[in-house]
Amino acid sequence: MRYLQEFRDAEAVAQLARKLAAATTTPWTLMEICGGQTHAIARHGLQEFLPEQIELLHGPGCPVCVTPVTVIDQAIELAARPQVILCSFGDMLRVPGSHRDLLAARAAGGDVRVVYSPMDALQLAREHPDRQVVFLAIGFETTAPANAMAVYQARREALDNFSLLVAQFQVPPALAALCSSAASRVQGVLAAGHVCTVMGYRQYEPLARQLQRPIVIMGFEPVDILQAVLCCVEHLERSDIGVANCYARAVSREGNASAQRMLREVFAVADQEWRGLGELAGSGLALNASYRDFDAVTRFGLGAAVAGGAAQACSNGCISGEILSGLKKPHDCPFFAGRCRPESPLGAPMVSSEGACAAYFHYSRCREVQA
Repeated sequence: MRYLQEFRDAEAVAQLARKLAAATTTPWTLMEICGGQTHAIARHGLQEFLPEQIELLHGPGCPVCVTPVTVIDQAIELAARPQVILCSFGDMLRVPGSHRDLLAARAAGGDVRVVYSPMDALQLAREHPDRQVVFLAIGFETTAPANAMAVYQARREALDNFSLLVAQFQVPPALAALCSSAASRVQGVLAAGHVCTVMGYRQYEPLARQLQRPIVIMGFEPVDILQAVLCCVEHLERSDIGVANCYARAVSREGNASAQRMLREVFAVADQEWRGLGELAGSGLALNASYRDFDAVTRFGLGAAVAGGAAQACSNGCISGEILSGLKKPHDCPFFAGRCRPESPLGAPMVSSEGACAAYFHYSRCREVQA
C-alpha cells in the first residue's frame, strides 16, 4: 500500500484540483478510454474535483463491454457441445448474447468453467485429453500476450485439444474511428495506461497528428487521473497537439518488447466487430496462418461472426452503443437503475465491473441519493 498511498494523497489531489481550476479558461471535453479509469473516477468522486468547464466522456475501454453478440453466441454454441469445456473469465458469463448468456448455457448443462488465466485453461487441456478445451480469448492489447503465450505453449506441447475463440481488440483504430465521427465531441484523449504498458505510446504519436488532438497516457489512481487531466487541459489551452506520458512509472515509449514479439509470433492484424460500434478495420487480432489450427471457429466449423451485433445489442432498448461511443452517459438511458441493474442487466456496460453503467450505479448514483 505504501506505493499506492502517494497516488491517493488527499492534499496532492486538492493541489491538483486548484491547478486545474487556474489552468482552465474555456470549456473542454475529454474522453478517458479505459473502463478501469471510468470506475476509478466514479469510485473516488473525481468529477467533483474538476472545474465545471471540463466534461469527461467515457469511451469503449472495457473488453467485456465491446465483445460482440456474435462471439458470445459462438461461445454458447460451443458450451452446448458435450465434448467441449468452455473456459472464460467470470465477468463474461452474464454478457448477453442474442437470446441468453453463458451463465444460462451452464445452467442448461454446458461445461462452462471460470478461469483466472489462459494458462488455467491450458492446464485443463492437459488434464482432460479426451475433451476439447476452448478458451474465450477476449481483451485489449493488455490480455493479448498471455493469450498468445497459451496457444504458443499448446503448439510446443502438441496439445490438439486446446483452442481459442478469439475476440482481441486494438485500441488505436477504435480511438481514430470515435474521434473522426461527425458526432464526436472529444477534444482531448486520456489513453489507457495498461494498454500502453504493453504497446508503448509510439503508435499514438501519428494518431495525435491525424486527429489533431492531444493524447495523454493516464494511470488509475486519483493523483494519476488528475495529473493527466491537468496535462491534457494545458495542452488544449496552448493548442499543443501531441502525446504526453503521465504514467511514466509503468509506461515507456517503446513498451514491452518481449510481449510484442509474442503477439507478432501468434497473431495478425484483422478487422474486428465491436459491440455498439460495429466493424472497425484493423482493430482486432486474429490467429495467424501458423496457428490457425488452434482457432475454435475453424476447428469446430462455427458460423463466422458477422457484423450486426451492434443492432442486436440494442434491440431491447439498451443504448450501450451510444454510451460506449461517448455520445451519452448511463443516466441518459431510460432503463438505468430501473429495468437495467447489475442483477438484471440489459447491456454489457452494466455487467462488467469496469462498465460505465455499473460504475455509475455503484458510485455516482449513491452520491446523488445521499445528496
